[in-house]
Amino acid sequence: MLSERQQLILQMIIEDYVHSAEPVGSRTISKRGQVKFSPATIRNEMSDLEDLGFLEQPHTSAGRIPSQKGYRFYVDHLLNPSGLASVEVMELQKMYVDTIDEMERMVQQTAQILSSLTNYTSLVLGPQVQEVKLRHIQLIPLTERSAVAILVTDKGHVENKTVSVPEGISTEEISKFVEILNKRMVGVPMNHLKSRLYSEIMSELRRYMEHYDEVMTLFNQILQSGHDGRVYLGGTAKILNQPEFQNIDKLRPLLDMLEANDTVIQLLNQQAAPGIQVRIGLENEMESLKDCSLVTATYQINGKPVGTIGVLGPTRMDYGHVISVMGHFANRMSEQLTRLHK
Repeated sequence: MLSERQQLILQMIIEDYVHSAEPVGSRTISKRGQVKFSPATIRNEMSDLEDLGFLEQPHTSAGRIPSQKGYRFYVDHLLNPSGLASVEVMELQKMYVDTIDEMERMVQQTAQILSSLTNYTSLVLGPQVQEVKLRHIQLIPLTERSAVAILVTDKGHVENKTVSVPEGISTEEISKFVEILNKRMVGVPMNHLKSRLYSEIMSELRRYMEHYDEVMTLFNQILQSGHDGRVYLGGTAKILNQPEFQNIDKLRPLLDMLEANDTVIQLLNQQAAPGIQVRIGLENEMESLKDCSLVTATYQINGKPVGTIGVLGPTRMDYGHVISVMGHFANRMSEQLTRLHK
């Protein structure tokens, strides 16, 4: 265990480095008002902290920077999450008071505001709500080979996407297909639509559909609209502002990862645990995140976790502020989504 003096010096080095992105020397620490130690004493302690693996000395610089082990000790033992500034609290309150009349819009806004308040990239996994049920489905032809599929839920959420119409399916078959779905699928939970179709409606479709296989292909397209989880990103370009990612070879794998929707969903699902979760550097299983920290929190509907919010930044992250913002967001999202879901 570190001595109180070592803990204080480590804390000051981390907090200074978070804001400056420059190696921190003993003279910088000695000028802090609450420090009563000489630069020589601080140098000795910094050397010991380096030997213990809490600090690193980049190149030939006289200053030190925190190691991932140092950040982990800081988050686990030294961090006192800061309160939000009044302007930040007001922005959060405004977000949830304004005309937010559906879940998707609120989640989209969450991604943008979360990034704005933290100045890092945000990742939000949209709610996977088993209780949301199908109210109506519509398929509107655009051309001979394309159509717009519209799904309306019992909570008023409207989702639409353009789908390709397989060759050979007539307008009459599409109309009959939609008629069967609206007759047999209304009231079915959105995440059970596919299983219900295959278990209960296949025989009816075979009886009425000449192009059964093509109809099933069309139906699978309609359901590829994200009911297993949709990811919203905010402030992706903010990564470019971080000194750690000025090297394009280091940046490219990270951007590639963020563009892979399934990968991000998997990443956020791995973090779906109660409370605030912090993974630093190599604690993240993905190689592209070895120089990053990911802070996540789950949000709930009626006490049941349904989605995850996250902030992604360099290991030189302002953990106290990010954790405070995440706590507020998770609580307010849970309250608002529960209200919308009634």
